[in-house]
Amino acid sequence: MSKHRPILLSAAVLLLASAATVRGQNTPVVQQAEAGTLGADWTSPTQAGVQYVSVVPTATIASQNPGTAARVITYSVTFLGAGTYDLYARVRVGAAAANDDSFYYGNGFGTKSPTDDNDWITINQVAGVGYTTGSQAVDGAGSAQSGVWKWVNMSKIGGAETPISFTVPANSLTQTFQLGAREDGFDIDKVVFGATGLYFTVTNLDNGQQGSVNPPPPPFTPVGPPMATGKPKFLGGVYSTPQLPNFTAYWNQVVPENAGKWGSVEATRDVMNWTELDAAYNLARTNGYPFRMHVLTWGSQQPTWIETLPAAEQLAEIRQWYAAVAQRYPTIDFLEVVNEPTHQPPNTTGGGGNYINALGGSGTTGWDWVITSFQLARQYFPTTKLMLNDYSVENTAASAQRYLDIVNLLKARNLIDAVGIQGHAFSTRGLPVANLTTNLNTLASAGLPLYITELDIDGVNAQSQLDDQVQLTEYQRVFPAFWEHPAVKGVTLWGYRPGHWRTAQGAQLVNEDNTERTAMVWLKNYVKTTVLGTAKADNAAVSLCPNPVTSGYFTLKGTDNLTTIRVVDIRGQLLREIALRNQASVDVKLDLRPGMYVLQLLDGKTISSKKLVVE
Repeated sequence: MSKHRPILLSAAVLLLASAATVRGQNTPVVQQAEAGTLGADWTSPTQAGVQYVSVVPTATIASQNPGTAARVITYSVTFLGAGTYDLYARVRVGAAAANDDSFYYGNGFGTKSPTDDNDWITINQVAGVGYTTGSQAVDGAGSAQSGVWKWVNMSKIGGAETPISFTVPANSLTQTFQLGAREDGFDIDKVVFGATGLYFTVTNLDNGQQGSVNPPPPPFTPVGPPMATGKPKFLGGVYSTPQLPNFTAYWNQVVPENAGKWGSVEATRDVMNWTELDAAYNLARTNGYPFRMHVLTWGSQQPTWIETLPAAEQLAEIRQWYAAVAQRYPTIDFLEVVNEPTHQPPNTTGGGGNYINALGGSGTTGWDWVITSFQLARQYFPTTKLMLNDYSVENTAASAQRYLDIVNLLKARNLIDAVGIQGHAFSTRGLPVANLTTNLNTLASAGLPLYITELDIDGVNAQSQLDDQVQLTEYQRVFPAFWEHPAVKGVTLWGYRPGHWRTAQGAQLVNEDNTERTAMVWLKNYVKTTVLGTAKADNAAVSLCPNPVTSGYFTLKGTDNLTTIRVVDIRGQLLREIALRNQASVDVKLDLRPGMYVLQLLDGKTISSKKLVVE
C-alpha cells in the first residue's frame, strides 16, 4: 500500500491544481482604473468615495484612435489562470450624454500605437446602456442612463460584428492592456476581465466574486392592472423609450416626454417627425387612457429656425404648428398650451423660440403672449381641455399667487380648463406638507381642476447612493398630499424606470431588472386601498376605448359615478341616451357616420363631455 501513496498524493496535487485553475478562471480580474500608468491628459479625481479616471477637456479626437500617448493608460494585468476573457468596465457618462459616452480600448493585449486605428476598439453610445442593479447579469446592452455609475460589458457593445475577447496563454499570465480617451466627460472607475461564457452580476463585479455558469433569473414582470384602475383619479406615466416596459401594468394616463415638443417634431422647417408622438398617442388611444399633449408653446426645445423670422412670419408658423397638431390628434384629452410661463418664456435664442413678441409680448396684462397662445388653442382645439403648466408654483405662497394671477386672467376669458403643477422633487423636498396643502388651496381657488403633471420623488442618501428608505419616507410624506387633495383630479409621474431624467437622484421606482423598490410597493398598496371622495362626471375619470371608433363598437370605462350618457352631434342634436346603474363600464354600439360627436356625461346634476371620433 505504501508504494501507492505517492501516486495518490500526486493525484491530489493535480486535483488541487485543477481546482485552483478553475477558481482562477471563474474569479474576475479587477483593475482599479487609476492603478495604471496614466498618460499626461488623464486625471484621477475622487468623488463621493470613488476614485476614478477622466481625461482633461480637449477637442474630441475625430479618428478611431486616441491620437497621442498622453491620452493612453497602460495596465499590467496578472491573471490567475489561462483562458479567454471578456472585458467589463464600471463607468459614468457625463451631463453631455451622447457627447460624453465614448472611449477606446486596445484591440487585444500588448502595447498599441496611439495613432493606428487597427490597434483600437471604439466604444461609443454608452449613454443609454449598462446595469446598476446588483442581481442583474452584465450581459448585452442593458438600459442604465447617463449620470450614474454602471457596469457595461465592453466585449459585447464594441465595434466588431462578434464579441471581442482576450486570450491568456498558460505560459504568459501577465499581460499589457491599454485604454484610450475619446470624449471628455467619460469617467472610468474599474476595468474587469471575466471568463468568457460565465455570467457576472453587478454584485459579482463590484466585489470581485466568481461568475456563474447559469444565467440569473429572468427580470421581474408586474401583472397589472394599473394601480388607479377604478379610481376617480388617474395615475399616469410619461412616454419615452426607457419608460415603456410594463407601462400598462402601472399607469392609466399617457403624456409624451419629449416627442410632443415643437423642436422634436419640426427641427427642420416644414419637415415633420411625428413617429414618437404618434406612438404615445396610440398607446393612450389603444388602452382607453387619457392623453395629455406636452406641449405647444414653451421657451425651451423649440425649433431654432423660427428664432430669426419676422414676427408676422413667426405667428404664421405658430398657427401652422397648432393646426398640424389639431389635425393629426383629434382626441387629445388635455393640452398643455403653455409650459413654464413664469420660468421659461419663449424669448431667447438657442432653442428658446424667441417668438414671444409675435404673440403679443407682455402687453397690457403682463401676460398677453400667454393669452394669445390660449386664444389660438381655443380656435384650433375647441373641445379639448386647455391647460397651463409650470414648476415650483406649489412651494411658496408668492409663487402660487403669481401663477394664480395668470390662471385668473385666462379664466376670465374662458380660455383655460385645467391647471398643471409639475410637482418635481426639487420643489417639494423640505417643504412642510401643511405649506404644500395651503398653496394647493390657493391654486384651487380659481375653481378649476388641478393636475400634478410631472411628479418625481428622489431616492438617494447623502453619499449619492440609492436608498429605498429615503425614497419611501418622502413618498409617504408628499404623495398623499397630492393624491387626496379634492381639487387634484390626476397625477402623472415623470418617469419610473432607470433612464428617468432624475436617475442620478434615484427617483426611479423600479430597478434595471424591473424589481420594485420599496416606494413602489407602498405606492401600489396605498393607491389601491385609499378611498377617495365621490367624483363628479369628469373626462379624467372616464376613458373611451378605442377612440377613434371604426367598427361602431366602443367601451366606456370608469362610469361608476354616472347616471346617464348622451350622444349628441356637433350641432347639439341628441342622438341617443343611455341610462346607467352604477356600472363600472358600458359597451356601446352606434351606427354613426364618420365625423366628430360629443358624449355628455351626467352624474345627476353635473354634465361634462368627451369627444368621440368616428372614422
